[in-house]
Amino acid sequence: MSNSIKISCKNLWQLFGKGAAGFLDKHQFNPSDADLESAGLIAAIRDVSFDVHAGEILVIMGLSGSGKSTLVRCMTRLVEPTSGQIMFDGVDLLQASFASLTDIRRRKMGMVFQNFGLLPHRTVLDNVAFPLEIQNVAKETRLAKARELVATVGLEGREHHFPRQLSGGQQQRVGIARSLIGECDVWFLDEPFSALDPLIRREMQDEFVSLQSRLNKSIVFVTHDFDEAVRLGDRIAIMKDGRLAQIGTAEELLLNPANDYVKKFVQHAPRAKLITTRQIMVPAQAGAVSLADEGSHVIKATDVLEKIAQRVIESERALPVVDGAGLLVGQVSREHLARALFQ
Repeated sequence: MSNSIKISCKNLWQLFGKGAAGFLDKHQFNPSDADLESAGLIAAIRDVSFDVHAGEILVIMGLSGSGKSTLVRCMTRLVEPTSGQIMFDGVDLLQASFASLTDIRRRKMGMVFQNFGLLPHRTVLDNVAFPLEIQNVAKETRLAKARELVATVGLEGREHHFPRQLSGGQQQRVGIARSLIGECDVWFLDEPFSALDPLIRREMQDEFVSLQSRLNKSIVFVTHDFDEAVRLGDRIAIMKDGRLAQIGTAEELLLNPANDYVKKFVQHAPRAKLITTRQIMVPAQAGAVSLADEGSHVIKATDVLEKIAQRVIESERALPVVDGAGLLVGQVSREHLARALFQ
């Protein structure tokens, strides 16, 4: 993940109802729930600000009605935000002309939604090539590119099948291939796997991780499944009632929840798979641990607890912890491990 910012959302609001823009001005962009109710307005997005970094998978999650899908649609202006700013590669999308926005969507944005949206009368190959057809790309060129992407998502041999001849997982792969054919910079996925059964869903998550390792896209991924968020995301943004409750890595959300809502949201997270040794180690005590004595039992600060558990449990004493340069930075014992896993 790069430190450069691909998308920056600032003070984003989405109110449904009459006179929404004037209402926000009148209440200095800080209306109460009572103000909204008396005006007959529904707040889908409330003063949301965050960045998406280049090469990052940012997962947006929350319960039904939390605003996560509306937020993604605001980011692409499929839904027109009431107020705020969305910077995309230095361009404010809310100020962009219709023609400019259309060009950005066609050339720089890939979108995949829960409803696959495949054209039933077109083959797999033609469905995947369709975005380039809209751009008037020559037929031979667009079909060649489509064949590459069909192979990338594991559908070789099914190029001439129609959507009705494919399973749900295969149809989803067609949708993913189609979204990538324009060589998009940013990929928006709104609960793309939620309609699939658990086994196919797991397969699609594996495919997704594999694709990202090769393509290194900037991705905004919406889900209501925390396990899926942990598996796919570099960072997770949790929404509640249109507000951004907290954004951070899964480890940060687990160890430092911003409020009781986030704490409850992550309470069943797999701690052993998320917490790193750095979070539980203590300063190394002089004479207590030695890199020379411990050899293969030396633990890295970046190791997750699942990886170090057996070595720590089997050791009668604390084990040394080293940083990326191999320097001693702390020690960890059975007590530290138990406290982190079972507190």
